[in-house]
Amino acid sequence: MKRRDFIAAASAATLCHASWAQDAFPARPVKLIVPFPPGGPTDIMGRTAAKAMGDRLGQQFVVENKAGAGGNIGTDAVAKAAPDGYTIGLAAISSLAIAPHLYGKLPFNVDKDLAPISLVGTTPCAIMAGPQAPFSDLKGLVAYAKANPGKLSYATSGIGTSNHLAAELLQSVAGIQLTHVPYKGSSQIVPDLIAGTVPMSMESSLATTLQHVRSGKLKAIAVTSARRAKALPEVPTVAESGYAGFEVETWFGLIAPAATPAAIVSRLQGAWAEGSRGADAQSAFDNISANLRVTTPAEFGAFIQAEHRRWGELIRKLGIKAD
Repeated sequence: MKRRDFIAAASAATLCHASWAQDAFPARPVKLIVPFPPGGPTDIMGRTAAKAMGDRLGQQFVVENKAGAGGNIGTDAVAKAAPDGYTIGLAAISSLAIAPHLYGKLPFNVDKDLAPISLVGTTPCAIMAGPQAPFSDLKGLVAYAKANPGKLSYATSGIGTSNHLAAELLQSVAGIQLTHVPYKGSSQIVPDLIAGTVPMSMESSLATTLQHVRSGKLKAIAVTSARRAKALPEVPTVAESGYAGFEVETWFGLIAPAATPAAIVSRLQGAWAEGSRGADAQSAFDNISANLRVTTPAEFGAFIQAEHRRWGELIRKLGIKAD
């Protein structure tokens, strides 16, 4: 066989094998890395997506929790995995759109090292106040803050988090000055909020505060999503409260290593798109007060870029840096 013919035959065989491998995907269990601890809302989203995709593709999807550094450790593990579709992850706004602006150097590059699969879910931030707070709506909050500049403090789960940035954006559009009190997590904020140690908070998930709002221990002032939260339909949005166009949501989506074949990415996206329509998936998201979302890989990629630009501008303007 001539060398030219041999190379052509070998190339055809390689392409045929690659095509067969992608058509047969997945031939073994798939690992889905969730970059946060087990049991929380993000973990529930990841496990719901894993089961939905596994049921549709006839293969087990195993969740591995790899928490730390606000989601960056787990996201980095996905970026460095073999690009064969057998290791994917659930990443958040924190790692994909905020962290690149907060840290001088990350161990991964969102554009070069990761491939978007689909948006999975969003949760609105919510302005919460303790029962002793001298306001019960956003108008009252803004009026109090303007009368007492810098004296009204608010808690969040940390510097540079989506709820911290949501509060900074609110201050900018409302023309008020608040004092940030960063905590290490929502579980520590709620008791202090109820006790009046801190008068208000910007929460990134309704799941941790919903029961206290319903029992009257906390006051829900407003939600930051474009539409009212399904779990609290009586609570207005920030946009409805006088700040048209205000919209902030914490979001989560499926990612793969950058060189993962497009056919495999498409197969994973299709499995989530189909699986998300099941009653079990919708019920799981309702239980954590999250909005179930599905996009194409291209749509999710464009969304990440838009969020990256948006929060980058705010972080640079405020001069926020991670500790």
